[in-house]
Amino acid sequence: MYAPILNPVKFCRDSSQTEDLTCGTPGRDLVAPARFTSSTEPLMPTDRRDFLRITALAGGALAAGIIPGSRGLHAVSPSRPGRAPLRILFLGGTSFIGPHMVQRAIDNGHSVTLFNRGQTNPALFPKAEKLRGDRTGDVSSLAGRKWDAVIDTSAVQPDWVERTGKVLSGNVGQYLFISTRAVYADTSRVPMTIDAPLHTRQTMPVTAGRPLPYGIAKVESERMVQKYFGDRATIVRPGIIMGPGDNTDRFTYWPVRIERGGEVLSPGTGRDTVQIIDARDLGEWVVRLTENRTFGIFNGVGPKTPRPFDEFLYGIKAATTSEATFTWVDIDFLIANNVRPYQELPVYRPSRGEYAGFAHFDLTREVESGLTFRPLAVTTRDTLDYYHSRSAADQERLRAGLSPQREAEVLALWHGRTRE
Repeated sequence: MYAPILNPVKFCRDSSQTEDLTCGTPGRDLVAPARFTSSTEPLMPTDRRDFLRITALAGGALAAGIIPGSRGLHAVSPSRPGRAPLRILFLGGTSFIGPHMVQRAIDNGHSVTLFNRGQTNPALFPKAEKLRGDRTGDVSSLAGRKWDAVIDTSAVQPDWVERTGKVLSGNVGQYLFISTRAVYADTSRVPMTIDAPLHTRQTMPVTAGRPLPYGIAKVESERMVQKYFGDRATIVRPGIIMGPGDNTDRFTYWPVRIERGGEVLSPGTGRDTVQIIDARDLGEWVVRLTENRTFGIFNGVGPKTPRPFDEFLYGIKAATTSEATFTWVDIDFLIANNVRPYQELPVYRPSRGEYAGFAHFDLTREVESGLTFRPLAVTTRDTLDYYHSRSAADQERLRAGLSPQREAEVLALWHGRTRE
């Protein structure tokens, strides 16, 4: 059984994990946009028998320990040989995505300092140096200190970045900021890359006296990073982050629902795509970017070849012993019956119109910089292990997806419609 790295401490969610696609604003790229390179990788076969046959072969390799990164094994980091240990400051680092990064840095021999309020999982990483402060006010404990790299997982407002930027700008070699895919105002491009337009206060008006919408706050935070750290900045824009420890249940809904068995309401035709990322793949890559002093802007989604949604669901099923079946329901029918993509149907977006490129990111630069992806089967099994380690009450209250009652109701409406 997989043991989440934070057990028995309660998990909390990094604010940077949340994705709200209704907001964002423009920033200036630190690197020239990558030339679009259309992927020639073939899609996996989506015939169920062929898919399960291939998945079974992959499962055998995993069981034999052939595929790196499986079941808690660390993939080898393609960093510079003989590198000296780094002094890394984490702003945050104790919620969902942060601990994966911190643990990787510690495992790789780096000296780690954690700066936070000390209120979330304070018992984590007892051997790491801990500085107390509050990014909304007191950051004095950072003054006069030097680090090779800063990894910022916690900033949700630009003034947080400005406050720490003033203190750290002359004292760090690299500032890596975890932003979000929600900064993009237009995800209709295929493929998507970092040069897609970002939200502005004109495209997403801000109400006076109220906090900035999430995406705008993140993109203005990016601008603060660029202001204070210039060509020493690295910005990573993840989408949905999945894996053990996630308490949003957005990815978790699908493994749990499929494991339960029966008829699973499945959106669309199965050909819409999905690109999300395991928190551990993100964490390993972020540390790799600091080890290699890689600067610029990157997107943090995966896998490299967009995964069709039927392959996504069959892949999850193949990692279980479930006898679930999938009923594909027309997306317009679902919307008409108040079943919303990305809300009641977490992770899923129809690959059309303004979202045509939402799960069609060209990840050529990201993979070249060291981003790797563990198999979906590994993420599925580890997520289910984490889910089953939760209390019975917590397992009962999934935070995303359709309730069993609502799913049955919509399926009944769909079958009634098709019989007319």
